[in-house]
Parts: sequence; C-alpha cells; structure tokens
Amino acid sequence: MDIRKIKKLIDLMIESDLQALEVKEGDQAISLTRRNPVVAGTAPVATAPEAPVVKSSRGAIETAPMVGVFYAAANPGEAPFVKIGQTISAGETLGIIEAMKIMNPIEATQSGVIEEILVKNGDIIQFGQPLFRFRP
Repeated sequence: MDIRKIKKLIDLMIESDLQALEVKEGDQAISLTRRNPVVAGTAPVATAPEAPVVKSSRGAIETAPMVGVFYAAANPGEAPFVKIGQTISAGETLGIIEAMKIMNPIEATQSGVIEEILVKNGDIIQFGQPLFRFRP
C-alpha cells in the first residue's frame, strides 16, 4: 500500500470524523485509530499524545490507546510489568496490547502508585477502556 493511499485514508477519517478505520488489500492491511481524550462522567480530563488519562477524586485512570488483547507480562509465565502498590514513573511500561499481531507497549503517561489493575491478562480491551488506576 503506497503512502498516497494511506494519506487518502487519513483524510477520509478527518473529513468524516471516523474514530477507527481498517483496510485490507490482498496480503496487506492497515489500521488507523484516532486518539481522542475519553471523558468519564463530569470528571476533568488530562490528555497525552499516547493515551488519555482520566483524573477523578480516586486518582488517575490510564486508559487503552487502542483495541486489542491486553497482556500484563512480556511473555507467559513471566512476572507482570506492574503490581498493585508499585511506584511507577512516566514512560514506564505498564502492559502490552496486541493489535493485528503487533505488540504495542502501554507506557505510563504520569508517575504515581498503582492502586488498581482494572483488566486481566488476556482480556480483549476497547479504545478508551480504563486499564489502571493510580494516585499521582
């Protein structure tokens, strides 16, 4: 798939306000996902280029930047990237989302302490779904 076709797909997403688009052409495929902030109720929203973070009175919520399968560890049988009570730094890997056979690391957008892990290893997750709750 050449870059001109990809550019046309991006323009189509912008013009029609699509959130996601997947196109398969022969053995090639492309998936485009718009990363907009997710608003939970009336809670204020803090956004980052990689994944939205929703803030509430119970801490910050790290949300999924894409649709896919969540993995808590790099490989089966290995220790998870994070545990409840663990202090994390912005940029630290929290987990992996597999989308179209590509492993995408989920990095913390803020520093804090993990208070709750809201998904289980192997769960299918949706764009904007809350993954972790932490206190900054």
